[in-house]
Amino acid sequence: MPARLIDIEGEPNTDPVEDVLLADPELKKPQMYAVVMYNDDYTPMEFVVDVLQNHFKHTLDSAISIMLAIHQQGKGIAGIYPKDIAETKAQAVNREARQAGYPLLSQIEPQG
Repeated sequence: MPARLIDIEGEPNTDPVEDVLLADPELKKPQMYAVVMYNDDYTPMEFVVDVLQNHFKHTLDSAISIMLAIHQQGKGIAGIYPKDIAETKAQAVNREARQAGYPLLSQIEPQG
């Protein structure tokens, strides 16, 4: 039930327009999604490193570490974002790979 305002004299304010809900709204953190890149036998490691640096702003060392994880474990997380940003980044990576003639695959997976 909304709380009622009290006027200057301490009397309840009967103007329904001035009714206020004092409770804080419940804000939820957005569901986060990982952009996952998958290993293949054709995409050069240098291309993967470039993608990680250009699309995900990784340093050279960080990009190399992720690229090696992709190569050795079959997949690696390029970054974690809200869904719309993750989808956009995954699509951009896939588009760039196709334009370069590589089968590199990037998809999103929910986190948490």
